[in-house]
Amino acid sequence: MVLARGTRLFAGAGVVACMALIGPSTPGGALFGRSQPVEAVKDIVPNRVMTWNICNPCGDTNVGRAAEIAAYAPQVIGMQEACVRDVERIRDHLRNLYGLVYHVEYGSVLRNRGRCGGWPWSPGAFGQAILSAAPMTDRVNVEYPDGGSEDRGYMAVTTTVGGKSVRVFNTHLAQRRQEAVRAGQTEVLAAAVARHDRAIVLGDFNAVPDAPELRRMWALAADADPQCHPSLVGACEPTTDWRSKFDYVFLRGIAPLRHRVETTPHSDHDLLRTDLDLT
Repeated sequence: MVLARGTRLFAGAGVVACMALIGPSTPGGALFGRSQPVEAVKDIVPNRVMTWNICNPCGDTNVGRAAEIAAYAPQVIGMQEACVRDVERIRDHLRNLYGLVYHVEYGSVLRNRGRCGGWPWSPGAFGQAILSAAPMTDRVNVEYPDGGSEDRGYMAVTTTVGGKSVRVFNTHLAQRRQEAVRAGQTEVLAAAVARHDRAIVLGDFNAVPDAPELRRMWALAADADPQCHPSLVGACEPTTDWRSKFDYVFLRGIAPLRHRVETTPHSDHDLLRTDLDLT
């Protein structure tokens, strides 16, 4: 077994035994020998949110993904490149292995067997998902008019973070080298976010902070990292294996307390977590 970071601890033998019993967790049925990355937080952190592009299809284990989430136990996590079957397994592992109970809502925009497995006549659903420790209401799922090379969209729910009701968005913009497409997508997203005085926008924007297509988002909200801004792009911590910042927690009407990028072997994107002050 391999530790994901030097400061992490091996999971207990009981968890390892559960991993052996769970069996294959990828669409292709392969079970990979990745370890539990850290010792899990015992309770959900009520003012913590997280965004993570979990990378699909990357042939990784949902047990490992669940362990990463359990390490930080956010109140809300937005996932991108999420297959419904994978999210269901991640949620089950969080409950069964760590006692962390989450509600889930999906923002699927594509049915693709290559991405998510399934039968040819019933391929897996692919897109975004939000896990929340509190119930979610008023879910919307919007597919962008132009997805670029692959269908893309955003989802939004109302849930509780830090004891306050807040609107949470989760999106995945068009792939790299499609700047004009992303600009149009950001216009659609920003128009929805602007209707709320208090909002959290999670996602993989596939663009660095000073990219022109993000101007509308910067006009509405601030990054959870106070040091990160288009004019201070050198201060923005990278969130991908290729050392670019593509992942964001944009905050509108909410102040950040702490901000961390957590590296992980389970995706080509790092986990981005933020503790918030909603008072």
